[in-house]
Amino acid sequence: MQISPVFNILGLLLTLLSAAMLVPMGLDLADGNPNWQAFAIAALLTGFFGISLWLSNHQKDEMDLGLREAFLLTNGAWFFIGLFGALPFFLSDLQLSISDSVFESISGVTTTGSTILTEIERASRGILIWRALLQWLGGVGIVVMAMAVLPMLSVGGMQLFKTESFENAENVIPRARQLAGGLFIVYTALTLLWTIMLAFAGMPTFDALAHAMTTLATGGYSTKTASIGAFDSVAIEMIIIAGMIAGSLPFVHYLALTRGGWRALIKDPQVGWFMRLVIGVVILITIFLISEGMGWLTALRLASFNAISIITGTGYGTADFAAWGGFATTILLISMFIGGCAGSTTCGIKMFRLQVLMGTVRVQIARLLRPHGVVLAYYNNRPVPESVMDAVMGFFYLYIVSFVMLAMLLGLSGLDFDTALSGAATAISNVGPGLGPVIGPAGDFSSLPDISKWIMCFGMLLGRLELFTVLVILNPLFWQR
Repeated sequence: MQISPVFNILGLLLTLLSAAMLVPMGLDLADGNPNWQAFAIAALLTGFFGISLWLSNHQKDEMDLGLREAFLLTNGAWFFIGLFGALPFFLSDLQLSISDSVFESISGVTTTGSTILTEIERASRGILIWRALLQWLGGVGIVVMAMAVLPMLSVGGMQLFKTESFENAENVIPRARQLAGGLFIVYTALTLLWTIMLAFAGMPTFDALAHAMTTLATGGYSTKTASIGAFDSVAIEMIIIAGMIAGSLPFVHYLALTRGGWRALIKDPQVGWFMRLVIGVVILITIFLISEGMGWLTALRLASFNAISIITGTGYGTADFAAWGGFATTILLISMFIGGCAGSTTCGIKMFRLQVLMGTVRVQIARLLRPHGVVLAYYNNRPVPESVMDAVMGFFYLYIVSFVMLAMLLGLSGLDFDTALSGAATAISNVGPGLGPVIGPAGDFSSLPDISKWIMCFGMLLGRLELFTVLVILNPLFWQR
């Protein structure tokens, strides 16, 4: 294994992270808030480690990235960015412990959105924009990883989206750079568009920028303790609903839209399935809330925003949906596992895997009825290879097993049943809020034991990196020659 190219890229990423810390530092310095010193120290430490790794592993020739190096780089990127991203929280006047700081940072960079801050308004503007920046950077990184790295690594059926540009492992670095450049421009343009729309809808400019960043990243960090409910605006909620859906669609289609290729977005089977699922869940919860005595307009408003927030894994809230009753809570718990489309900023099982699973079920039923018939599963009018079907089945099985194991570990750490179950679901699906009075929409994660927070940090990384990417490096065979 060639470690040098991996360290070189990790050093570059940490250097860029230290440069990003200058933004909240300048904001707190302009406000006269002493937290600018925390960002300055954090930027120096991060920059020192980043530049040291970058220069000590610099190579003049083009770097080759094999499969093992790609696995190591993907894990290292999220781990080190989460670790160094915690420095501003730890050094700030919030007086957070190491566990709380790392939890807040990893929750941000994995776009989970679970927070340990009890009164978010007490934090400086630099801290608030840093939380948003972590999610925004994590969002664009996830899109690049899902479109370039994971298909090459054949993780969880992602090889279904492998293109000729990434057929060879050695091509992933130069091609990923080109892809990242185009995606960054589109991602930035969408963020600015949503910032302008939120500002016109009545949200203060700073809040509009922070929420636009976390909306497109489907992260869910807000500048208010009451989340979007603090603004109590139908216009703002509608704009954010549109942003959450936009962040849940394949970003490759946005690149195509810049060249006039809008038909691909409409014809993508993932998009059709996703929109039908969203509409179905919203209708079910709306009907249930109306049956409980709520007015239909209020029911539709609350159901639409909160259901879409949970399905997309964003985690914003406008109501304590944990108190809506068993039926609505059960649907929302199941919705936590779904996620959006492949190549988006969302996590969860993803729509294409659900489609492949449905196709596999149809094939098995057809083979029972016609044992000698040739029956194939199709995706986007193309036969699904057996290797992809096996990979998706393996991913689904491992997803459920990982969820069960996380829930058991959280239960062993002292959490009650509702908190352990929903905590495991929200961590591995990168949703944000859980259920119950402790970590529900009206609560936060500050009261959890430190061991529970570290378990959830592992769960967030596990879910964000599509399970196999993390577990493969824990296998001793990975490190053998």
